[in-house]
Amino acid sequence: MTLNSSRTLFLLPALYLLALAQLPTTAWAACDDPPARGVFWMRCDQQEADLQGADLRRATLVQIDLTAANLTEARLSGADLGGAILDRADFSRATLAGSRLVSAQANQTIFVGANLTGARLDRAALVGADFSDANLSGARLDGADLTEATLRGANLSQANLTQATLLDARLPDADLSGADLTRAVLEETVLTGADLSGARLDGANLLGADFTGADLSRANLTGARIDGAQFTDARLDSTIWVDRRRCRPGSVGECR
Repeated sequence: MTLNSSRTLFLLPALYLLALAQLPTTAWAACDDPPARGVFWMRCDQQEADLQGADLRRATLVQIDLTAANLTEARLSGADLGGAILDRADFSRATLAGSRLVSAQANQTIFVGANLTGARLDRAALVGADFSDANLSGARLDGADLTEATLRGANLSQANLTQATLLDARLPDADLSGADLTRAVLEETVLTGADLSGARLDGANLLGADFTGADLSRANLTGARIDGAQFTDARLDSTIWVDRRRCRPGSVGECR
């Protein structure tokens, strides 16, 4: 064996340890690590965990199981919960601004008063979830399933709800101004007193929906299905109707 080859063999273990030392610290994180900012809990089982008020900002929680966990007032801004199981968890008053919940399963989950501004919930399963008084302004919910969900008083201004399913959902007094509901399903949905000014509802299924007292000023309903829908006392000021007619300014309850 030459001198150079023996030196190489001697250096290999040292080089290997040096390479390991350069790996991100999150690569060594374990599911039993305490909750902390940036924690790495990918695919961890945290069912029924008590994480009230926990700081989980920018945490990696991909495919985590948080079934029935308590996350009231937790801080999760920028966290990644893609594909997570969140059924029956409680996120009341939690901060999830800019978080990622793409394809998450959050059926019957509580988000009352939560801050989800700019969050991504596209293709998420949110059946029966409660978003009462939550802030979802600018959030992405395209393709999400919100069947029988409650969004009473929620702020969904400028939110993307294209092709979302809101069958039998309840959105009284919700703010949907400027929201995109193109080809969304709002069959039998309650939108009484809601603000839909400037919203896009073109091609949407509005069969049996209740818009009593809602503001649909400047909204676009081109091609929408409205059989059985109620527009009693609804503002239709300059609304683009299903047949592409623009309603006269001051129209109420009927497109004139």
